[in-house]
Amino acid sequence: MTKSPLFGRRIHIAGSVPEDLNVAPTEEVQSARAFVAALVSALMREGAVLVVPVDADKPRPGDGMPQTFDWLIWETLGGNLARRPTGAPNPLAVAVQHHKSEDQVPTDKCDLWDSLRGSELVSIDNASHWNMNSKRMEMQALRGDILVTLGGGEGVLFLANLYHLAGKPVIPLNYALCPGDAGSRKLFNQALISQQTVRFFRTTGQMSPHDWINRINFSQRHDVAARVGTLVELLKSLEPPTVFAVRLLNASAPEFASVEDYFTGVVQHVVEQEFGYTLKVVDGKQANEFPRIDAEIFNKLHHSAAVVADLTGMRPNCLIELGYALGRSIPTMMTAQEGTKFPFDVTTFAGLPWNPTSSLDQRRQAFREYWLANIRRPALVTPEPLIP
Repeated sequence: MTKSPLFGRRIHIAGSVPEDLNVAPTEEVQSARAFVAALVSALMREGAVLVVPVDADKPRPGDGMPQTFDWLIWETLGGNLARRPTGAPNPLAVAVQHHKSEDQVPTDKCDLWDSLRGSELVSIDNASHWNMNSKRMEMQALRGDILVTLGGGEGVLFLANLYHLAGKPVIPLNYALCPGDAGSRKLFNQALISQQTVRFFRTTGQMSPHDWINRINFSQRHDVAARVGTLVELLKSLEPPTVFAVRLLNASAPEFASVEDYFTGVVQHVVEQEFGYTLKVVDGKQANEFPRIDAEIFNKLHHSAAVVADLTGMRPNCLIELGYALGRSIPTMMTAQEGTKFPFDVTTFAGLPWNPTSSLDQRRQAFREYWLANIRRPALVTPEPLIP
């Protein structure tokens, strides 16, 4: 059975509801909650992973409706475990909490939370002693692959910018849970501008991002099942995260043939067929988005999920791009043909030497193992806060 494009993808559903019932009527909140529950259930069937905060569950004074969707998501996850496809990856959810989270778990959710947190289904990240939403959002954006928003305010806008700056898709929804010039509705109205949609997300297939944003421009006549089905279609059509290739591109160089063979036979196969990424190479053969080739290179490099930097041939531009990737703290795989002599600053960086005479299976296995061992490698420099 073919795996869904969402298999293993980390999806973060974020938003909140204001206290004012005139801004977010009870009926709209109920509709949004039914939608979120149905969406989470559908994503579980696709083998997706959810990124979910752990916090309080504050009700609105006017109607008692929860102001966030987080515990609704946890309840849906706990109640639909049988929907997961065979071989679905663990964790099922990445929980982001802070030092007060355990004390803020609602009493009626404690049994659910304890059963999940004590299993292999949940991986917990802690924002240490930062009881500040922005710091927790930074961790959420680091762990998520795709952001879906509804309602909210400044926090949703901040979170959307974090995802965007990391080159990750942002899918805003237009539920009437906030003013039209705030939160997810502000994002949605911006995404409706045809020139802007591609800044929110990119898609494969015949439908453009702008076609898709109009398809999810739902109104009250669209029921929950229709909305969820359309949104899941969109999520499945998103471009996979990219791996940027830093490599020798001069066809007249003596090492070019072996580098070309390594990238087409080993790197591209493993990252695309096995890990679900798209390998991006800027070599002048693709349609450009920017007027200058250096802008094309660094924009695509800047927004990549990972980088494979091969130093065979030791071109200065490759070293510049490698340094940029390391400075941006992008997960970086460094490879080179055996016998390559490295400059001092990269000699201690754990790289993968490859032998062009080894079999294709041997080279793929070596690259696969190297990737898995290094994709979560810590950044070279970890900024220390002034006040810990």
